[in-house]
Amino acid sequence: MENALKQLEKLGQSIWYDSISRRLITSGELARLVDQGLLGMTSNPTIFDKAISGSSDYDAQLREILKHAPDAAPAEIIQSLMVRDIQMAADVLRAAYDRTSGGDGYVSVEVTPSKARDTEATSAEVRQLASRIERKNVMVKIPATKEGLPAITRAIREGYNINITLIFSVRRYREVAEAYIEGLEQRAKDGKPVAGIASVASIFVSRIDTLVDELVNKKIAEAKDPAAVARLKGLLGRVAVANTKLVYQAYKELFHSPRFALLRAKGAAVQRPLWASTGTKNPAYSDLLYVEELVGPDTVNTVPPATYAAILDHSRPAHTVESGLEGAAQILRDLAASGIDINAVTDKLEVDGVASFEKSFDGLIAFLGTKKIRSGEVVAG
Repeated sequence: MENALKQLEKLGQSIWYDSISRRLITSGELARLVDQGLLGMTSNPTIFDKAISGSSDYDAQLREILKHAPDAAPAEIIQSLMVRDIQMAADVLRAAYDRTSGGDGYVSVEVTPSKARDTEATSAEVRQLASRIERKNVMVKIPATKEGLPAITRAIREGYNINITLIFSVRRYREVAEAYIEGLEQRAKDGKPVAGIASVASIFVSRIDTLVDELVNKKIAEAKDPAAVARLKGLLGRVAVANTKLVYQAYKELFHSPRFALLRAKGAAVQRPLWASTGTKNPAYSDLLYVEELVGPDTVNTVPPATYAAILDHSRPAHTVESGLEGAAQILRDLAASGIDINAVTDKLEVDGVASFEKSFDGLIAFLGTKKIRSGEVVAG
């Protein structure tokens, strides 16, 4: 019997791995996962911070870098370490890339978080990373900030594979999809091919429930009416999935439109929605809440290791992302009626997400600052 990963692939959903480390690659574990049916990998500054500062696996490369460039800036060192991991992971995932004719098999790497509010700096780093990594099956991640939107269009026009990250709202998702489509249209007008460009739009899921549940629980504590308490409790753990289901409806509207049909006829691929932050953070909820409720064609779900293991162990794949749509819309109406503004929630999550990645990157810079060369070895200073 086919495992759950392959069942999900038949339903149109690709499972990617939301983790990366040198040891995962060099130990052969990533190759084993690809053999199981893993179809891609994502990384971010927090993941790299844990990988690099949490092991000695990078010390040999660090010695090599400092031997040839003793005055290298920490940010340059971090990029060198990341690029090596991304290149090695892309080489392992090339098997999935070839099997799916370029539909999957990608590994993603993020631009420096401090550039999230700088269009020009983001665009420059997209070019620099893509040129340095030199792998067809790599996506550069651009945060979905207002400043990131024109960088998305520019990157697609220039022919780069792009993963747009830190999307929380339906409103911002639409802007991201429009930026992608506009980039393809500009590229077509330039007389350049639109086939062979891959992009995903990463919608963060569980973080919505984390924040909304906090706000709802405060209202429950203040409520006097039992009926109001019951209505509020009905929102707990349900808003993130509802919001994501409506994102998928926006995806269908935009990418099954006459406008995109013109690009599709020229070989353009849809920009698939990617469900990110899909590990369940609340132990009261199912460990597969953000997987089993969001399965559908042309989707990606990037999962942390524990969720990956849970999928293989006890997931029951079925097409679910379009089930209960009226209920999903009602949940968001009930949320608004409770006095919680979903747009305020998602705006805060975007700001917090950028800040979190900046903090991780700054932490990694501080960690590398403690490393010194003594007798040819990197040791903690």
